Amino acid sequence: MTDQDEPPVAENDPAPTPFAAPGPGRVTAYRGVSLIDGTGAPVRHGMAVVTDGPVVEAVVPDADLGPSGPPGAETVDARGTFLLPGLVDAHQHLSTPPNRAQAEAMMRRQVYGGVTAIREMAGDLRQMADLARAALVGEIPGPDVRCAALMAGPGFFDDPRTHQVTQGAAPGAVPWMRAVDEGTDLRLAVAAARGTGAVAIKIYADLDASLVRRIAAEAHHQGMLVWAHAAVFPAMPGEVVAAGVDVVSHVHMLVHELSGDRPVSYRRQREHLADAYRRFLDAPEDALDPLFEDMRRRGTVLDATASLVARMPSSAPGAAELAPRVLRRLVGRARRAGVTICAGTDYETSPRDRFPALHDELRYLVRSMGMAPHEAVRAATTAGAAAIGLQDTVGTVEPGKRADFVIVDADPYEDIDHLRRIVTTVKRGRRHDRAEYDRSDHDAQAAGTGAGTRKGAPDGR
Repeated sequence: MTDQDEPPVAENDPAPTPFAAPGPGRVTAYRGVSLIDGTGAPVRHGMAVVTDGPVVEAVVPDADLGPSGPPGAETVDARGTFLLPGLVDAHQHLSTPPNRAQAEAMMRRQVYGGVTAIREMAGDLRQMADLARAALVGEIPGPDVRCAALMAGPGFFDDPRTHQVTQGAAPGAVPWMRAVDEGTDLRLAVAAARGTGAVAIKIYADLDASLVRRIAAEAHHQGMLVWAHAAVFPAMPGEVVAAGVDVVSHVHMLVHELSGDRPVSYRRQREHLADAYRRFLDAPEDALDPLFEDMRRRGTVLDATASLVARMPSSAPGAAELAPRVLRRLVGRARRAGVTICAGTDYETSPRDRFPALHDELRYLVRSMGMAPHEAVRAATTAGAAAIGLQDTVGTVEPGKRADFVIVDADPYEDIDHLRRIVTTVKRGRRHDRAEYDRSDHDAQAAGTGAGTRKGAPDGR
């Protein structure tokens, strides 16, 4: 090229990032809050939380800041409010099937609804990787996303959902949705899954105990988390826990540990569910305590998804009417044993609902499962952070932690529904004021352009 040649076509401009985190040096002081810091400490009134860019710089009595606050800081008068860690939905499926507009609408509602992180439990990770990136850098409003790639036995991959999330490729033969058997090169399969942006392997269906152990060991060897259904058939709950997985999902599946028979496949489980429920209810209340003790000892987190079973009862004949008693006993014994329980949904609420599904799960845990409100808050904060593997980064409001928190105008320890009274969500130091969401949502509905959200699948994915 010479000086007289035409200049090249301009490169693409960077995408706008209106929701980006503030940079270091941007200091904000949230003053006069009642603090629920997530560490287990009681509520502390008259506190101040100071953020520097995307991190918490200080948590101090408000009086220590003096009348003018830190030099150069923006001051947010939050007197009369309660500040607590950002909420974590530990079981979501934003890309099953992939629908970019719906996923963005759900993510927007989640972050304005107090949710600062989610655990994406497998889907089309081609789409999810970009949505996670877009939310991270601030192109769109949304929680941080921690994704899993799925591994299951070959027999599972005629499931229609596996075709939805692998369009253009072969179900079971892609790195984010992999069929595995005894001949699979697990080292290569796990490495390929990491390349999709996944931070975890989800162990799903039609796998025996030996293969579950091998998958978990290889995933951990490569620095990935391991998330699994509580039973993957023929592997049973005790075998899944003994394999060393980090999180098990769907508390109702734990009843299969007492089954007199072993479902041979994921699809055949429903034929056994009502009998498994009855056997559990007829057994001594402490019958599963050895399993819960093993979970406690290993640090296995339980993703209960309790409201999913109540909201969309199993189609297994005779099981639905038994489910509430089964769930309450299971959750109660897990709590008594000291198992860490996180709050996951596995569904989203109607587009007409102003809040994401996590709020319904928390209400259900309190009103139907017997949890105290402070336990439910822990399930959605510190326990959620543990489930996504970020307990050293989020889940509590402490100096050095990420500035992820939510401010509400009433005490959630008095009534869990006070979590719906959101003033603002702060994610990585960037405020998402609830009034902005309510105003824009009202305007969109008035114009007939409100975005929808999908309902979850009834079988627990």
